[in-house]
Amino acid sequence: MSAGAPLPFRTVRDLVRYGVSSLNQAGAFYGHGTQSAYDEAAYLVLHTLHLPLDMLEPFLDAALSEAEINSVLEVLERRARLRVPAAYLTQEAWLGAHRFYVDERVIVPRSFIAELLDTRLAPWIAAPDQVGRVLDMCTGSGCLAILAALAFPAAEVDAVDVSPDALAVARRNIADYGLGERVRPVQSDLFDALPATRYDLIISNPPYVDRASMMSLPKEYRAEPEIALAGGEDGLTVVRSLLRRSRAYLNPGGKLIVEIGHNRAALERAYPDTPFTWLSVAAGDDFVFMLDRELLA
Repeated sequence: MSAGAPLPFRTVRDLVRYGVSSLNQAGAFYGHGTQSAYDEAAYLVLHTLHLPLDMLEPFLDAALSEAEINSVLEVLERRARLRVPAAYLTQEAWLGAHRFYVDERVIVPRSFIAELLDTRLAPWIAAPDQVGRVLDMCTGSGCLAILAALAFPAAEVDAVDVSPDALAVARRNIADYGLGERVRPVQSDLFDALPATRYDLIISNPPYVDRASMMSLPKEYRAEPEIALAGGEDGLTVVRSLLRRSRAYLNPGGKLIVEIGHNRAALERAYPDTPFTWLSVAAGDDFVFMLDRELLA
């Protein structure tokens, strides 16, 4: 059914039910902020109707106008039929309590490093108020650079990405958070265009999807910029550069923290003598590693 067809919808409850059915029928894939058809449908309905995202129950039986119904149906159709990620439809993504603007120019923010920044990297950063410079490599929308600036209020943060389109989105988010004086977008292919700067902390959520996995990604992930996902044959192309080059950009005692997805086994095979510290996040201990500067080659 098209968004303009006469449909027996009257309430928010009707639209949420229809959304769940449509997403299930389409075989939609989740992972951009929600984990089920119900959560995704509820989010899209509430957002489109400009209702609080955490207050579905009070509005379930609210009667809607024809224009409201059609606007929701249009969004649900794009999500189910075209498999557009919900974040691109709403132009927002959330990391914990923090909202970021997103569109098709950037990967949808999702990073375990965000969890670690919420705790100011305790206990690994002993004096967070003394962190002076942070580098967020492969910044995308700028979300981790912004969270780092919030976690370390004395720090200046360089937000580096090779994509000018991504940096345009990052600039918007930096401005939204009022951090223009402390967070600096930098266009660079990894370290190539960076000045001879030393950092107390380098964080990175780089492209890490291996070639085989890239071939089988759901449509929702293929809607994202390939450059932000593809990590080469084994998913470690960018990670190798970080391991090889980060030492020269870290202060003594500085730390490198990198998210690598499901590549822990591949990384440890490639670097059997490197004593990675694996940081605990909600999904387990296999997704984010840390190395002190002194342990980098």
